[in-house]
Amino acid sequence: QVQLVESGGGLVQAGGSLRLSCAASGRTFSSYGMGWFRQAPGKERELVAAISRSGGRTYYADSVKGRFTISRDNARNTVYLQMNSLKPEDTAVYYCAAARRYSDYVGPDLGYDYWGQGTQVTVSS
Repeated sequence: QVQLVESGGGLVQAGGSLRLSCAASGRTFSSYGMGWFRQAPGKERELVAAISRSGGRTYYADSVKGRFTISRDNARNTVYLQMNSLKPEDTAVYYCAAARRYSDYVGPDLGYDYWGQGTQVTVSS
């Protein structure tokens, strides 16, 4: 069982930056692939970024490539999402997710078993 707690959301003006953090419980964090999802009102949840167990591989949705960076610190059981050049369309609840992995594959087709409670990100124009 893994528990995930997100932090770092808030209100920011367009063009600004935020860094989300997700702290995970447990002693096997390095065995889990991690992802950041978001869901805006009236829209489906979408994968924003994912990172492999080791942190050596990452995936980004086209809408955030070049603006967002996912990273992880396995010693701190934490995954981060650095969000730069934010746009109003980035407004959503952002969720951290985890799943036990047995390889470093990090494609968008992978499922996730554990979810955080979400943190609101609002970007004003």
